[in-house]
Amino acid sequence: MTKPELGEPVAILVPGHFNEHAIGRIDQAFQRVTIEQADPALVTEEMRRTVRGIASFGGINAALMDALPNLEIIANFGVGYDSVDASHAAQSGIMVTNTPDVLTEEVADTAIGLLINTVREMYTAEKWLRDGSWVKNGAYRLSRLTLRGRSVGIFGMGRIGLAIARRLEAFGLPVAYHNRRQVEGLAYQYHPTLKGLAEAVDTLISVAPGGTSTEKAVNTEILSALGPNGVFVNIGRGSTVDEAALAAALASGTIAAAGLDVFADEPNVPQALLAAPNTSLLPHVGSASEHTRRGMADLCVDNLVSWFAERRPLTPVSETVQVKPRS
Repeated sequence: MTKPELGEPVAILVPGHFNEHAIGRIDQAFQRVTIEQADPALVTEEMRRTVRGIASFGGINAALMDALPNLEIIANFGVGYDSVDASHAAQSGIMVTNTPDVLTEEVADTAIGLLINTVREMYTAEKWLRDGSWVKNGAYRLSRLTLRGRSVGIFGMGRIGLAIARRLEAFGLPVAYHNRRQVEGLAYQYHPTLKGLAEAVDTLISVAPGGTSTEKAVNTEILSALGPNGVFVNIGRGSTVDEAALAAALASGTIAAAGLDVFADEPNVPQALLAAPNTSLLPHVGSASEHTRRGMADLCVDNLVSWFAERRPLTPVSETVQVKPRS
């Protein structure tokens, strides 16, 4: 999208660190205003008067929205927007957009890579080679786990969940899923409860969004249902997992292994998970390729451009889909 014909440049608030490509495009099309973090105490009187949009990685609460009376749109960088108070935005007539689809395939690739790494111990096997152990001590041990014969449950069958399921089918693995609601026309077996899904499979991949409805949904009960051959992979949100319960399950043999790309208090990872030999841990890199992050940046800014030039969002979130532009 090209720069909209807006007359005076629209002021867009960018709190904290942001994607450099997105910043470049914002600077071309808008007047960028910055603050160190998304803190309403940092909002100046000029910002109150001029800011009409926000571009951010999230973390936009009701207080910040209320501090900006002319705010019309929050363009969230990322598909997950649980750290944006979208309900308050809807009540205040503020549009919220996110960046779906452009990261779907990348995150699905990462999920499969993390699953294989967890089951076949690729990271520790590579370390064995690199530190000279192959020469000094011989072949790396046989991996206790394998993908062969596994059945996989997906917690959160949205766009990314579907992309992961397609890849798993290519591996010859049966797929089941749990959502709040059954997906119409989807052939995979549906389980109305997460516990029921965990009992039916030995591999659980969480792609569920964050928020109060999913907080610590993967807990002792779910991990026990997954069983001693169980493998848990989380590519969704760290808040969906009771990390203390997961660490205990890994230590006791309640489950066999876990692969995690997300954590509840990033970048702080619990020491018990770091120390566990049966974990594969990544620093939230699910969509972190230059190609995909550029696509996310473009969609984030395209939402701003479309809103102010054509008075419509490209990818509104469900809570604000009915929000209309201000005259």
